[in-house]
Amino acid sequence: MRMKERPLSPHLSIYRFRPTMAMSILHRITGSALYVGTLLVVWWLVAAASGPEAFSTASWFFGSFLGRLILFGYSWALLHHMLGGIRHFIWDTGNGLAKETSTKFAVATLVGSLGLTVLLWLVVIVL
Repeated sequence: MRMKERPLSPHLSIYRFRPTMAMSILHRITGSALYVGTLLVVWWLVAAASGPEAFSTASWFFGSFLGRLILFGYSWALLHHMLGGIRHFIWDTGNGLAKETSTKFAVATLVGSLGLTVLLWLVVIVL
């Protein structure tokens, strides 16, 4: 068979982007972000064990605007990945596999993770 006559695999342009696809991609991204963010947690722990000067530097960074923004993103990634894991666990039980239900779970995962992150940070700011 010549190259021009070979069947083509489905091209990305024929797929309709769905919330479940977005949540699948975000689940992978948040998993990677958690890995990188854990390196920052390790830095903070090593700084705490290294002495007051190192801990002061780490505390200064995490107290800065950029540091707080990173911590906010890390907490959102953690909560989003956790809710995505719960969604996958529900699927593993054989429930929620219908198209409508899985789309509702996808939207609930995003809304829930954003809501829980804001709630967490409101509690952190108040306390």
